[in-house]
Amino acid sequence: MTPDVVPGGGPKRSAVRRRRPLTFDRVSFMVVFLGLPLAVFVIFVVSPFVQALWYSLTDWSGFSSKMNFVGFDNYVKLFHDDIFLKAVRNNVELAIFVPIVTIVLALTLATLVTIGGSGTGTVRGLRNSGFYRIVSFFPYVIPAIVIGLIWAQVFTPSSGVLDALLSKIGLHQFENYAWLGDARTAMPVSMFVMIWGFVGFYMVLFIAAIRGIDPEVFEAARIDGAGRFRTATYLTLPLIRDNVQTAYIYLGIAALDAFVYMQALNPGGGPQNSTLVMPQQLFTTAFAKGQFGYSTAMGVVLAAVTMLFALLVFTVNALTGGRAPRVKVGR
Repeated sequence: MTPDVVPGGGPKRSAVRRRRPLTFDRVSFMVVFLGLPLAVFVIFVVSPFVQALWYSLTDWSGFSSKMNFVGFDNYVKLFHDDIFLKAVRNNVELAIFVPIVTIVLALTLATLVTIGGSGTGTVRGLRNSGFYRIVSFFPYVIPAIVIGLIWAQVFTPSSGVLDALLSKIGLHQFENYAWLGDARTAMPVSMFVMIWGFVGFYMVLFIAAIRGIDPEVFEAARIDGAGRFRTATYLTLPLIRDNVQTAYIYLGIAALDAFVYMQALNPGGGPQNSTLVMPQQLFTTAFAKGQFGYSTAMGVVLAAVTMLFALLVFTVNALTGGRAPRVKVGR
């Protein structure tokens, strides 16, 4: 039987594509590379979330199999808990200031190291930029708990290095000053420690992003008379916008957690709970008070705040321009 011929001489193509039969190779490929990862994701990610939602609706003590369903009582209690609300405010404060200061410092250092060198000749960074890169990245390789404990010793009133140094240069009002024991300074000092630990990694992240920009773009800006500050703000920053957004989200999530840093610096939450964060209150409620159902509700709220933060960052980025425009440099 001859195939149908269309005007033009070619055979007529079938309107319906034939389905390929399910062979053993295709089925095994889908099971291994789709089914197995999906099963792992459901078991280790989705299932714990569902369990947490269920436990948050009970009065489970955490040390027995008995629990009673209490509905949304834990959540109602949360929003009338002054200590927890204080922890939420502290976390929000951290999520605002720590990412902004870290990104500004990291971006400034990255700009100096990559394009902040001489104003003549090829575009390059400062001299010995490799040394600055290594030194600034060093704090990130130290575990967070170690960073917290080291700085806690630095800020110790009686034997701390900082008070001794300030006293030697004539600032005797800071002799035996409790930086972490004063509600006015405890949170700023804790922020400083977190920023000190984060800035090196994000500096390297921004260096990699800036290195990915065509050098001709910077040379063209220099020819047009743009200074270092205008180049950084009007050229570099828009071109690495997605990297800055990613950094802000990761830093915000780290600030909303902040358990390790705060527990090392001020295990009790600081004076007047000035440095208390949600994970600390969750930990205390669960393991010190045996209220796992109530603490799980805190965890659900923390997860919701984290997702809301990420959504807010994405929304602001989309409303303010989204992806940076492509820059073409040519004659």
